[in-house]
Amino acid sequence: MTTKNVYIENMKKQLDELNANMQKLDAKAKEAKADAQATYHEEMRKLHQQSQLAVAKLDELKAAGEDGWDKMVAEMDKVRDAFTHSFHYFKSQV
Repeated sequence: MTTKNVYIENMKKQLDELNANMQKLDAKAKEAKADAQATYHEEMRKLHQQSQLAVAKLDELKAAGEDGWDKMVAEMDKVRDAFTHSFHYFKSQV
């Protein structure tokens, strides 16, 4: 397996794990009191947007040639890190 394939596989696993954890948080947010639910729904909307961005970036990475690989890895890492940070922040607020 090439370095590119290993990286893509690891990134996909990380994003899948974050998305699964996001679903757990979504269920927990639905149990919150009505006044807090609006806030939770807005934060979940933002997390879903970041998730979609990360998946789109991963798709770009899969299609990237070797010449653009390093730049794409750096961009993917930034997107993943932002998504992870937002997720952990939201999780700490729930």
